Amino acid sequence: MGFFDGLLGARAVDFDSGNATNAIELTKRRQSASLTKQGAATGHLRVNLTWRMRTSDFGTQRPSLLRHPLKALKPPEIQGHGQSMVDVDLDLGCLYELTDGTKGVVQPLGDYLGDINAVPYIKISGDDRFGSGSGETMYINLDHRESIKRILVFVYIYDQTPAFDRTHAIVTLYPSSGPRLEISLDERHPQARSCAVLLIENVKGELMVRREVKFVYGFQAELDRLYGWGLQWGRGYKTKV
Repeated sequence: MGFFDGLLGARAVDFDSGNATNAIELTKRRQSASLTKQGAATGHLRVNLTWRMRTSDFGTQRPSLLRHPLKALKPPEIQGHGQSMVDVDLDLGCLYELTDGTKGVVQPLGDYLGDINAVPYIKISGDDRFGSGSGETMYINLDHRESIKRILVFVYIYDQTPAFDRTHAIVTLYPSSGPRLEISLDERHPQARSCAVLLIENVKGELMVRREVKFVYGFQAELDRLYGWGLQWGRGYKTKV
């Protein structure tokens, strides 16, 4: 969606992340957590987006597989919800700013997938268009934490159909050690198209995670203005599947 310099080609690597069995939910009452204090400011921080349609939105009638045999190939959530489910496409991305002043975006749109071992030390795994169980995942290489100034993780709806009020989305951070951090996007904002979910900041050498959950009616450019990133944005498109 934007045009940026400094995004290097990604290399295939094996990612590691913590296997935390317990979780800390970041809420309006508990908005922040320190990765440094829990000993998780190294290794790969895994950021995962999963989502599903709200159960109240599922239809009561199931399509006939005799009349529509190809529907059997679709996931059950899509069978149950029909076209409105297919139209909802949540994407994970981030804006980053490094300590040397380098700024940019990592997101599926425009194939700005990043690089885990070179600038920006962030890589996104791909694009989930149907809300599958694995969702979308982003990796942040915290072994280069001294180069990171701030990272704004956001979720947006690509197809321009506002649907945050019809989805239940969770962004989960899996650090290299300690409990995972969860942020739910449960607020009803039927006209919003993007949401700033969390901000990772290097505050005097301490890596802090702060819950944001700020819904906006525009796209990445509006998030940019809200947080003062100062990037130049252009129209972006996805490849067809």
